[in-house]
Formats: sequence, C-alpha cells, structure tokens
Amino acid sequence: MLLEVKNLRTEFKLKRGTVRAVDDISFSIDKGEILAIVGESGSGKSVTSLSIMGLLQNPGRIVGGEILFNSQNLLKMSQKELQKIRGNKISMIFQEPMTSLNPVWRIKDQIMENIMTHMKISKKDALARTIEMLDTVGIPSPAERAYDYPHQMSGGMRQRVMTAMALSCEPELLIADEPTTALDVTIQAQILELLYRMREKFHMAVLLITHDLGVVSEAADRVIVMYCGKIVEEADVKSLFAQPLHPYTVGLMRSIPQIDDDSDQRLYMIKGMVPNPLHMPPGCPFSDRCDSCLERCTKDMPELQEIDGHKVRCFLYDKASEGELSTK
Repeated sequence: MLLEVKNLRTEFKLKRGTVRAVDDISFSIDKGEILAIVGESGSGKSVTSLSIMGLLQNPGRIVGGEILFNSQNLLKMSQKELQKIRGNKISMIFQEPMTSLNPVWRIKDQIMENIMTHMKISKKDALARTIEMLDTVGIPSPAERAYDYPHQMSGGMRQRVMTAMALSCEPELLIADEPTTALDVTIQAQILELLYRMREKFHMAVLLITHDLGVVSEAADRVIVMYCGKIVEEADVKSLFAQPLHPYTVGLMRSIPQIDDDSDQRLYMIKGMVPNPLHMPPGCPFSDRCDSCLERCTKDMPELQEIDGHKVRCFLYDKASEGELSTK
C-alpha cells in the first residue's frame, strides 16, 4: 500500500465556530492506481489533498488520524522531513496554474528550482531535464518555450507546465486538484490523456480531485464520493456508474446531461443547498435534500458499510431500517 489515510479529521477554528472540513475519513491508494475523490464545492476534497501535502494554512489544522506514506506517518514528521518528500516523492498539481506559477520567473527557472532542490545535479543537467520534461508533457519547441513567462502561455500550456514540474522528480504519488477546471473540453481530454500516459511511464499513483463525473469516468480506477467532509460512497469506477447506491451519488449521476436524450424535460437538479458547515443538522447531512429520507436519517448518522465490495453510508441499506422502508 502506497498511501493510507486513517480516520483523518481536519478543522478550521473560526470566530463564529469550528468547521469540520474533513470528518473522520479513511482510504488507501495502491501503487499505479488512479483514485478519484468527487463531490460538490465545500465537500472537503481539496482540504483532504492539502492535509496530505502538509500545506494547510491557519486557521486549518489536523486534529486526528494518520496519513501513512510508505508506512511512514507524515503527521509525525518535521517540516524539514516533509520538504524532502513534498515535490519529490509526493507532488501536486494545483487547481489554478496561473496563480500557482510565479509570474516573474521564467518557466525553466521554476522547474529547475524543484529539480535542484531534490536531485543532486548540476544547473546544466537540471536545464536539460527541464526541457526533457516539457517535451514529455507535449509542449512544442520545449527548448524555446522554457524561456517564456507564464503569461505567454495558454491555460492548457500552463497546466502542462505544472504537470512537468510535478513530475520532474518522478514522484510515487501525484495529487491532481481539479486539473481540468477552466479548460475547454478538447484541452481537458488532452490533460487527462497526459495524466494517464504519465501514470504508465512513471508507474505512479494518482489522487484525482474533481467535481466532474465525466472526468472520473474517463480517468479513475476507483472513486470516493464526499459530502460535507464525509465519505458517503466508495467503489471501483465501473460499479459506481453501473449502480450508484447513495442518493447523493444517484443525484449527481442524474444531473449529467445525456447526449442521446432528446426529451424536452428539464435536467434533474438535487433540491436544496449544502448545509452551513457551522450549523450542521443532526443525523445525515444529506437528509433534507434526499428524496428517500427516512425518519432516522434526521436523527442518526449512518455508518459506512460494505456491500459486495461497494461501500456506502446510508440507512437504505441497513437492516434496521427495513421496517420503515416497507411503510414508506
């Protein structure tokens, strides 16, 4: 097992109260696997990735759990120890490349800095590796484009630069946070194909953070669905799309436009809004938006249970709820 997250809890202490952004989640990633975490904005996806990278900023802090990378607990490491792993063994592609790249540094300088931080090579060799990585991710005329500034590149090219930088030290785990956001569908497909090729070339695992189920269906091996900081469903990608179990996942699936649907009906929309994280309702946080809500859903929090290799957090699959279901 490459990465194991056990009972992770991440909080943000605010003046108005405490937000539990990541609420007791556990998952693992094997070497060479692509695991997608999907959910609406505010579900805890990005906070999970920042917790793994050790990049949480105040007032965020991890209050419980373990993050094991190659059996080493990252939460017990010093910043100096983490810096040897971050950008080297674990790399991250951030959500917005224009804000992640330094606007006053040339592309080559930004990639070379990462290479020379983690690899004992000369400046000349670091430049050669930079040009090689730019070529690997499909940037044309890499020797010339290496001298460009970020503003001289398109959004798709900047995302490729971020990918080249993240892969420059051949990481074992790549975290990609919304890597296709704000890109048109053609560039999205190219970035996903690039991630898949890089996975094959470098034999690395990928943690893909996204809200786009289309991206998930194309790229992932396994999928975790998050809602209000909790995992509500987990399955391999084929099982999830063939038979989603949690009502939230079903709602997300029904919200996807179908190219062969020629009806004039409005696209399905999950009713209501995500609850205020400072005032979470009792019971299941999805209960007031759920078309299949039971009485106990408004009082108790369901446990994550396994059904034929498919994990789901819902009372619809709990034997204790069978009587209530039969009277609904």
